Amino acid sequence: MLNTAFKFRIVILLLSFCVAPGVTSAAKSDRPNIVLIISDDLSWGDLGCYGQKQILTPNIDRLAKEGMRFTNAYAGNSVCAPSRSCLMQGLHPGHARVRGNSYERYREGLAKNDVTVAEILKGAGYATGLFGKWGLGLMGQPEAIPTRQGFDEFFGYLNQRKAHSYFPPFLWDNTTRVDYPAHAGHEHHSQSSYDDDGLVIPFGVADPDKAKFSFNEIHNRSLDFIRDHKDEPFFLYLAHTLPHGPAIAPELGPYRDKLWAIGHKEWAAMVTRLDQGVGDVLALLEQLGIDDNTLILFASDNGHSTHGYDRDKSVSPIGQHFNSFGPTRGRKGDSYDGAFRVPAVARWPGRLEAGRVSDHVWAFWDFLPTAADLVGIHSASVPNVDGVSFAPTLRGESKSQKKHDYLYWEFNQNQAVRTGNWFAHRKSGGKVELYDLAIDPQQRRNLAEQNQKLIRHIGQWMDESHTPSDVWPSPGESTGDFKVRLHRAGVMPREVNIDG
Repeated sequence: MLNTAFKFRIVILLLSFCVAPGVTSAAKSDRPNIVLIISDDLSWGDLGCYGQKQILTPNIDRLAKEGMRFTNAYAGNSVCAPSRSCLMQGLHPGHARVRGNSYERYREGLAKNDVTVAEILKGAGYATGLFGKWGLGLMGQPEAIPTRQGFDEFFGYLNQRKAHSYFPPFLWDNTTRVDYPAHAGHEHHSQSSYDDDGLVIPFGVADPDKAKFSFNEIHNRSLDFIRDHKDEPFFLYLAHTLPHGPAIAPELGPYRDKLWAIGHKEWAAMVTRLDQGVGDVLALLEQLGIDDNTLILFASDNGHSTHGYDRDKSVSPIGQHFNSFGPTRGRKGDSYDGAFRVPAVARWPGRLEAGRVSDHVWAFWDFLPTAADLVGIHSASVPNVDGVSFAPTLRGESKSQKKHDYLYWEFNQNQAVRTGNWFAHRKSGGKVELYDLAIDPQQRRNLAEQNQKLIRHIGQWMDESHTPSDVWPSPGESTGDFKVRLHRAGVMPREVNIDG
C-alpha cells in the first residue's frame, strides 16, 4: 500500500504540471469551486429542511431548496476524528488511518504516505484551504498537520479537545500559534452567562469586550480565503466546531426572550450562528460573481449528539426539547445506523436541479472520488479508495450512478454494514445482528436467524473490510492479544499526547 501511495503522489505531481495555465484539459468554468462545510455534532432534526420547527436555519434550508437534500447520507464514523479521516482519505473505517479519537490517551495522526482529497485537488491546480477543526494530527506529528497534507492555508484547531473551547488560549495559523491572552482564566467546561441584550459573558474572562468567539475568528479567515482566490478554482473545507458542546453562543439572538431553559436557548443560538455563517458564504459568492460555478456540500460529522450537553438536568434534554433525533436508532459514539446517518445537502446553481430529494446511499469516503470526478481526474488516477463518486447524482445523471454493494463501519471494535435496506451490526467478535431499516428503523427486531445466507455474506464482508491497525485493537481482539501483536511487530509504546 505504501508503494502505491508513493506512486499516487507522483501522479499528483504530474497532474500539477498538466493543469498549468493554458494547458488545462477543460475550461476553468467547467471545474467548479468546491466548498465543503462539515458541522460538528449537528443532529438530523436540528435543521428546518429536516423538520425542525423551533430553530431558525434559513440559509441551510436554502441550500436544500435550491439544490438537493439527501436522506441516506452517512458520516465516516460515529465520532469526530475517525469520521474526518474517512472524509479526507476516501477510505472506510476498516482502512482509514485514524479509527478513534484516541486509544489509551494516544492520538494518532495521518502519515506521510497518506493521500488526502486536498492533495488531489491541489495537484489539479486548486487553491486549498482548511478553516476550523482538523483532528488528524498535532504539531508534534509534523507530517500530519494540514499544510503537509495538501492544504495551502489552515486556521483553527489541530486537537479536537482544544476545540471544546470557544474562547481558546490559542489557535493555529498554518504552523504559527496565535495567542488570545484575554481568554486567560476561561474554563470552557464552566457555564457562561448572558447580559440583558443576550450577549455572552464568558466565564473567567476578565474583560469580556476583548473576548473573541473562535467561530467568528475562523469564519472571517475563511471568507478572506474566498476573496483571495476568487479568480482561480479553489477547495474550501469549513470544518466548523458549532454546535459541539459545551453549549455556549456569542449571543442568544432571537431566542433571548423564549420561555425556554438557558441550555435550550444556547443550543438553538449555536445552530443559528452556524446557519448565519453559511449565509455569509452564499452572499460572498454571489457578490464576487462566482456563485454559479461553486458547489456547496453541507453535512454533519456524526449522528445525533446532544446527549451530555444539557446544563439543567431538571428540564427535558436538548434532543427531546427540539425533537432533533434522526429517523433510525443510533447516536454519536455507538454503532447502529443513526450513529452514522447524517443530514446532508448540496447546492450547485445551474448544474443541480433545485428542490430535489435523493435517496442515494453514500458515505464520507465517497467525497474524495466525487471531488476528483468533478475536477476531471480519471478514476484510474485515484487508487486505493473505498469511495464511489456520486458526481452523477449531483449532475442529475442518476441512471449512470454507481452504487455500493455495501457500506462498512467499525468503531470501538464493533462492526456495521448497510446493504440495500438491511443494516447489520456485530459487537466485538460476537454474532451478526440483522435489521430491516424499511420496516424497523429503530432496529429492534433481529432477523439474523431467518436470513442465514445473507448473514454469511455480511460476515465475510466484515472480515474482508477490516485491516488490522497498530493503534487500535481489532474486532474481537482482547487487550492482551493486541499488546502481544504490537510487541511481535516491534511497535513501541506511545507517549500520551491526547492534549497535544
